[in-house]
Amino acid sequence: MEFVKMHGLGNDFILVNGFKEDVSKIIKKSKMLCDRHLGIGADGVILALPSDKADVKMRVINSDGSEAPMCGNGIRCFARYVFTRGIVSKTKMSVETLAGIMKPEIIIIDDVIEAVKVDMGHYSLLKKDVPIMGSPDEEALDLEVEAQDQKYIATGVSMGNPHCVIFVDNVDGVPLEKVGPILENHPLFPKKTNVEFIEVKGKDHLKMRVWERGCGLTLACGTGACASAVAAYKKGIAGNKVKVSLSVGDLMIEIQDDRRVFMTGPAEEVYSGDIVNFGT
Repeated sequence: MEFVKMHGLGNDFILVNGFKEDVSKIIKKSKMLCDRHLGIGADGVILALPSDKADVKMRVINSDGSEAPMCGNGIRCFARYVFTRGIVSKTKMSVETLAGIMKPEIIIIDDVIEAVKVDMGHYSLLKKDVPIMGSPDEEALDLEVEAQDQKYIATGVSMGNPHCVIFVDNVDGVPLEKVGPILENHPLFPKKTNVEFIEVKGKDHLKMRVWERGCGLTLACGTGACASAVAAYKKGIAGNKVKVSLSVGDLMIEIQDDRRVFMTGPAEEVYSGDIVNFGT
């Protein structure tokens, strides 16, 4: 099996050409592939596949073996991968995901790929869309959640996947390794949730730490950055254009009046290789 290891702000992935490789075998062995001691090591496996709805199809398999509908950092890596490998020849492309059709654009300056900008689609705060227990047509604002005897006020946001956004005074002081898994599996979220803790640095600057559904503690989450920007915007904490700072870099998020969200950030290739005895 040939693969490429990539990351978006430290959120790392194994990219595989599903046009050539045995997809069912890869999915079956995804947990092993993502294991940082016994495998390649990654937060997830991303497959490039044929699509009858878009230029190409993306499937994301988390490190625990579950499938994610969408991944913000992942789709930037995916776009760079399919472009540089000649799977898609256009810098502006359409990508089929379980969360709908996404539209990444490769930003090239002086023949160098500088960033990837992604039309992430429309956000929703409706409980039925996130999803969150309760009245389906209510917006998921000011939710009370508890973990480790600590009560938090959260905002639920759907970016094609569920998010629980919590604003705190000091994001580095949150025991994320302890409260993350509790909130991910909180009964309020029937399909579990990603968890973002946010410190507001200014009207145009947020600092984020994230616990990802199906992955655990990760260095970055693109849909989480979008969801956090949306929550801050809806609560009047921030404007419609914000920088979201993560452990190893920043994402730029822009929210339009029609609820459409754009994300711009890096996607880096680390190395490529192949597993000779993958079938054993």
